[in-house]
Amino acid sequence: MSFGYRIMYRIVVTFLLLLSVSCSKTQAQTYFTATELGFSLGGSQYFGDLNENYGFHTLHLDGGMYARKRMNMYIALKACANYTNVGYSDKYNTDLYDKTRNLSFQSQIFEFAVQAEFNFFGFVTGDPTHRFTPYLTGGIGGFYYDPYTYYNGTKYYLQPLGTEGQNAGYSGRKYSNGSFCFPLGVGVKFWVVGGVNLTLEIADRLTTTDYLDDVSTTYVGAGSFKPKSIAGALQDRSVEINPNSPLGIAGKQRGNTSSMDQYMIGELSISFNFVSYKCPSFMRNDDQLRIR
Repeated sequence: MSFGYRIMYRIVVTFLLLLSVSCSKTQAQTYFTATELGFSLGGSQYFGDLNENYGFHTLHLDGGMYARKRMNMYIALKACANYTNVGYSDKYNTDLYDKTRNLSFQSQIFEFAVQAEFNFFGFVTGDPTHRFTPYLTGGIGGFYYDPYTYYNGTKYYLQPLGTEGQNAGYSGRKYSNGSFCFPLGVGVKFWVVGGVNLTLEIADRLTTTDYLDDVSTTYVGAGSFKPKSIAGALQDRSVEINPNSPLGIAGKQRGNTSSMDQYMIGELSISFNFVSYKCPSFMRNDDQLRIR
């Protein structure tokens, strides 16, 4: 064997030995996948016809769970399911007309949404150089709601009653118990230890319904309802405040049709990445990262 071949032979053997040692060591190490599961807890607030001045008098507890997939260090996709309650009352308003209107509602919210997250900085759990980032988020979802109120101590669901004349010839005002929502918000991410991440997010839900609160357009008047009916009593509750001059005259403003209803969710969440035990490839795989 010539001198040149002996040198090439030794280089190849050395390279293979180094590769073998490298892989045998890394096989015992832990890697994080790009998929994580999380749980969230926080609060929600409704904004709409009964809360046009963005008051925070009726914060309600929110809880949820989600799965997040990191596409790269700057973009992630999240599928989430949330449960909360929303509600408001005219008693919290300072405007005299609104206080006299005297309407109120509550509703459960069951929401499922898909969101994209855009990190300001590179974020990879377990990597000390990519430990924290603020981010923007936006997406689309759907939610179920069913507004109700209390009258003389009894709970009444409002949608079947047609308080704005839905059952009295005003069919264009009918609404269902489902609607789309578009979460838009900001957040921050931070990993505590490899594979364990904390997230704080605040996102407003723009909706496609103006009847989350069962209020949208104008009064249809007492004549559109049966005498002494619950629907008639709940369409105009100003008589409880001012019985001599009620607001519920047909055609008079009851809600605001210029904008759809909204609800905001702020939540703190903890998530966990899955682990893997694979020898890394020569080129960095963004779907796996070794614990540092």
